[in-house]
Amino acid sequence: MVRVRHLTIGFALALSILGGARGVAAQTAKPAAKPAATPAATPAAADARDVNLRAYVELLRADVRGQKVAILTEMMDFTEKEDATFWPIYREYDVELSKINDDRVTLIQEYAKNYEKMTDAVADRIASGALGLEGRRHALKLKYYERLKSALSPKLAARFLQVENQLLMIIDLQISAALPVVQ
Repeated sequence: MVRVRHLTIGFALALSILGGARGVAAQTAKPAAKPAATPAATPAAADARDVNLRAYVELLRADVRGQKVAILTEMMDFTEKEDATFWPIYREYDVELSKINDDRVTLIQEYAKNYEKMTDAVADRIASGALGLEGRRHALKLKYYERLKSALSPKLAARFLQVENQLLMIIDLQISAALPVVQ
């Protein structure tokens, strides 16, 4: 039961850290009640708990995205012209990154669903999926590095890449630390 509780907490943290495009819309929602520590008695109760968890996660996503934008704003130190050029490109990048993060959430959900009964085939599918997501994220960063390099300068594009990589590594570490290791 402790492992299941740890997995539930890790799952909620992982979902909250993955800042998706839908997070901004959730800023006005109220936090959901904390799910009960005991297993749900009915499927309806499990569905209600899932809805509550998702509402809470959306609030946390919005907060993480706001913090990321604030850090980028401070670290990039743009002129007005650079600022006007950067942010529309960044918003496009963020939308594409959100799609990758949504796929990552789905993969984490599959991991959580199968954690207690993990088979070699499921572990392989999840691990391969995680590696595929890493590849997609790398390709996305490369694509937007090239766009920023052309639109601004190689130096500013490199600064963005450096700051973005640092932020993504922190987020990845938080997610990894929150999820239990495959047994």
